Formats: sequence, C-alpha cells, structure tokens
Amino acid sequence: MKIAIVEDDINMRKSLEIALGDYDEFEVKTFRNAKEALKKLDESYDLVISDITMPGMNGIEFVEALDGRYEVIIITGNATLGRAIESIRLGVRDFLTKPFEVETLVEAIRRSQKASRRLRPAKSVLPESAGSIFYGTSETLQKTLSLAIKAAKSDAAILLLGESGVGKELFARTIHDHSSRSGGPFVAVNMAAIPENLIESELFGFEKGAFTDAIESKMGKFESAHGGTLFLDEIAEMPYHLQAKLLRVLQERIVHRLGSATGTPVDVRIVAATNADIKTKMQNQEFREDLYYRIATIPILIPPLRERAEEIIPIAERSLEEIVARYGLEPKEFSDEAKKKLMAYHWPGNIRELIAVVERAAILSDDSAISCDDLFLDARF
Repeated sequence: MKIAIVEDDINMRKSLEIALGDYDEFEVKTFRNAKEALKKLDESYDLVISDITMPGMNGIEFVEALDGRYEVIIITGNATLGRAIESIRLGVRDFLTKPFEVETLVEAIRRSQKASRRLRPAKSVLPESAGSIFYGTSETLQKTLSLAIKAAKSDAAILLLGESGVGKELFARTIHDHSSRSGGPFVAVNMAAIPENLIESELFGFEKGAFTDAIESKMGKFESAHGGTLFLDEIAEMPYHLQAKLLRVLQERIVHRLGSATGTPVDVRIVAATNADIKTKMQNQEFREDLYYRIATIPILIPPLRERAEEIIPIAERSLEEIVARYGLEPKEFSDEAKKKLMAYHWPGNIRELIAVVERAAILSDDSAISCDDLFLDARF
C-alpha cells in the first residue's frame, strides 16, 4: 500500500515516516506541504495522510483539491468540531487528533484499506476502454470527444454546452487529463449550488477578519486550482454583478482575496459549462458578452443521450455492475424487455437520469433479472 504523508512539521513528518516504515505492507513517501504533494501525487498512491494547519494551502483545501481521488486520513493538533464535520463532508476516512499512538494510525490505515476494497471492487472486473472514463461510445460521442481532446492540447478557455445530465463534468475531466496541466489539480465549482453572498469568497478566498465569520484565512477555488484546471459549472447562473470581477481575474490572472490589499498571481485553465441558452441571456443582459467571449474561445456542444442511443445499454450495464458492487448486492442483469424499455425511453435527464433509474432498480428489484416494472419508467415525466 503506497501512502503519502503531507506534514509541514519536519519532526512529525520524519517520525511518521520512520514508524510506518517498520511495516512491510506500507510504502511511504513524504511531502512538506499540500502544494508540493499536488504536483507529485499520481495514481500509484492508495492513501493520503495530511495535517490540517499548513502554510499556503491548509488540509481542508487540500482535500477539496484532491476531489475524492484518494482515501484520506486527517491528523491535527488543533481539532475543532467544525473542521471534523467539514472533513467528513469531503469524504475523509478518519480524523485523528495529535498526539496519537502509531498503532492507532495503523488501525485507521487498515480500516481505510478494507473500506476501499469494499467500495471499489469494480476496478478489477471492469476494463477501461483506451483509458476512457465514459461508459459507452457512439459515433456522435466520438466526434465530440475528438474535438474536446484536440482543444485540450491548447490552453484556450473552453465552454461546454448541452442539456443537464449529458456528462459535462466528464468532458471537463477528460480535457484536463489530456492537457499539459494533467499533473495539476482539477477543481470543480457549481455556480448554481453556491449562495449568491458566498460566491465571491468561494472563488477568490478571504483573509482573516474580512467579515464576521472569517475566523481564519481561506484560499479560494482559483488558488486551489493553481497549475491545473478550474471547472466553472453552471456559469450562466452567476449573478450579473459578480461577472465583472470574474472577468477581471481571467484577464489579469491575479486574485484578490476579500479583505486583502494585495493580489496573488494564479495560473489556471478555465473550462466552463452551462445548460442555459447563454446567447438569450446575453440579449436579456443577464450575462456579460465580454465574459462570454473570454470563456468561450472554443465552445463544444455535447449532444443529449437520445442522440447517442448506442450508449444507453452499455452505460446502464456498467452502472449496474458498479452499483451492485457498491452495495454488496447479488449479481443482477437487465431482462430483454427492460433493455427495450430503456432504449425506448426519451431520457430528458440524460445520463444522470439513466444512472439514477439503474440505481433504484438495482436496490428495489427482488430477482437477479431486472424487469420493466423495476425501472418505474412509466411513472416518470
């Protein structure tokens, strides 16, 4: 098991390296801070052990930047309930308070290893096609993917267009993975999911004391994505009065945290996405035209699932295998009638809706063969 230890205190870092080095089952690499770790972490690592209080990027921001790619154990000498809750929300496997016994950490590592095996068994039985993260393929998808990968080779801003649920974030990740920034962080932000009064602080960060609840400084998403890709999902939902601030950052490549008089240079590649009719929004003065041209150097329209019908069954079957593995269910398959039903449905919610239908059917079906009735498609609008 390959473990990354991210700890700015040299004594703690060396102590953990030596202690875990006594276990033959662990291969340990150490990093002085989160930014150094982000540059060097790759798919060979199984687990990250990170401190919270570190210069440049704290542990919570680090976990956000990792975006679920690794199992994470947090260690800290400044534990608070708020930080523990935030860690759990981000998917951290364990939260240990310093000082702790090495045996306690080893137990946490082994728990993480067991949980990882339970939750990700599909990796060994579900072969990837040419490294693709897409479950199905079609001629329409291949044309769009080819355009996206060609665009990824440049550093141009890309705007992904298409209906909700078509897989815009998968495209954004594919662009990142095929770009020169693939070794850097991929940070995703859903503009529609952030309250309007928090968008500015989420994107640009804030200094301690910038407002009432700012008890410590926090790095924004732009700084977290430094050296990598920032995915701005639902960009058309950004309030009009904040669009000018975003435009300025994109033009100047400098971020000003709330409450700071100085700016921080940032180097990020922007991939944005929307399911809205953005040109109508521009005509209605709901979206700035100058911002549109800044984020849409290369616009890419992702076709809806109904125009990629060849993908429906492969996506459904692959999703079913992963869902069965995730919940520890007995093996299941779709009946021929269920497959016909899936193919005949028009999928207004696209891939997101298809995966939700498959998950519900897998959980509620009593037999190994999923029937038409198990899909509940007749009740959907």
